[in-house]
Amino acid sequence: MTDTSPQSNARNYPLLAAPHIQLHGPVDDKMYDSFTAQLANAPSDGPLVLSITTLGGDPEMARAMGDNIRLLRDYTDRETLFLGKVAVYSAGATLMSAFPVHSRFLTKHTRLMIHERSMQSTIQLNGPLNTLSYTLRAKLNEIEDSIRIQDEGFRDIVAGSKVAFEDLKERAPNNWYIEAEEALALGLVLDVI
Repeated sequence: MTDTSPQSNARNYPLLAAPHIQLHGPVDDKMYDSFTAQLANAPSDGPLVLSITTLGGDPEMARAMGDNIRLLRDYTDRETLFLGKVAVYSAGATLMSAFPVHSRFLTKHTRLMIHERSMQSTIQLNGPLNTLSYTLRAKLNEIEDSIRIQDEGFRDIVAGSKVAFEDLKERAPNNWYIEAEEALALGLVLDVI
């Protein structure tokens, strides 16, 4: 039963009751396929609501879905709304960053988790000495570009909120868990329902 008591904000946002795109589970190729299929079947006019519950996954798939949302908004001026349910961790927060703060919502007791990207890699040095520095530079370039991509996403997450980019950068290495009410107080979302 829906809580429509005076303490509930649900009645203020009736569109959020039936999201057009409902995503759950790991952010991966399968989720991206589900996203594109649901987007294709969604009504072509009016606000578009996307909901997600995820413990994380592939940040590039999250960025790809976010780009689809951004392009839809840019080309059609269509309103897009984000609804995080229960857990919006890691790549889920990356997807959330594609929505402006005034279009983000969380359900009660939802938690966000934002962290730095991680990498696990082994570098094998094998060959003439003059060629080994190329292998090391290539890996360093990969790391530096991944940091740039991460920081772009961090800037998008905090844009329009009360959270400074530097504060997010400081908290991210320790897996920053943010409860829905705290996310609201920090201005990371418009409301909690």
